Amino acid sequence: MAVNVHSTNVTTENLSRHEMLAWVNDCLQSDFSKVEELCTGAAYCQFMDMLFPSSVPLKRVKFRTNLEHEYIQNFKILQAGFKKMSVDKIIPIDKLVKGRFQDNLEFLQWFKKFFDANYNGKKYDALAAREGAPMVFASVGASSYRRAPVATGRPAGTSVVKPLGARVTSRTNDDDSNLTGTATEDAQAVGKDTPEQLVEAMKERDFYFSKLRDIEILCHENEDAQAMPILQRILDILYKPGDGFSASNADPEQEEF
Repeated sequence: MAVNVHSTNVTTENLSRHEMLAWVNDCLQSDFSKVEELCTGAAYCQFMDMLFPSSVPLKRVKFRTNLEHEYIQNFKILQAGFKKMSVDKIIPIDKLVKGRFQDNLEFLQWFKKFFDANYNGKKYDALAAREGAPMVFASVGASSYRRAPVATGRPAGTSVVKPLGARVTSRTNDDDSNLTGTATEDAQAVGKDTPEQLVEAMKERDFYFSKLRDIEILCHENEDAQAMPILQRILDILYKPGDGFSASNADPEQEEF
């Protein structure tokens, strides 16, 4: 069981946002550059694995992403881990995934106190635990990527991921012949003529997904006997599988809000 903490009953040294971010990157061997980038939820999932092994399924965590619905899934995994370890903190998912500085700083400050109250000092290899997956906030266009050889001091056999745009702008003259057309092929595979159109399509998809997510959150926040019939009809529409998609393929934790 975890030790629960609240901002009023636990004190820690006052750390600046830069010091807090350095702490995250040092503990997790990650590469976040701003507090807002913790909106992915991935860092907190791995911290839970460090504090309470097997409390969260790390293989299901999206460590490099720029998609809001994947942030939400990461935080749902975290909330399920909290429930498993009897942590009474309710995660403000709808606020955190928007990537606003103040909301993410406040949650990070709380989590640092929670971490200090529960960490037993045991050594933890974060990179090995996530099987060498890089943990960094992905830029726009990073939703489609491929593995590339490591050029840093990371353990042999691990890999980093390059975004779609990197395959177009970062190649050298020597490898032009191998990479020509790969970005265009990715775009055409989903019915788009250019990588730019693919990025725009992804952004449009995320925009509409966020609207549906806001409706879902509103329904769950206003569940009462009088409003429940109409709310349930709205939720049924939101959760109804599309053609060719089986409900059994849905995420098993989607129902845990």
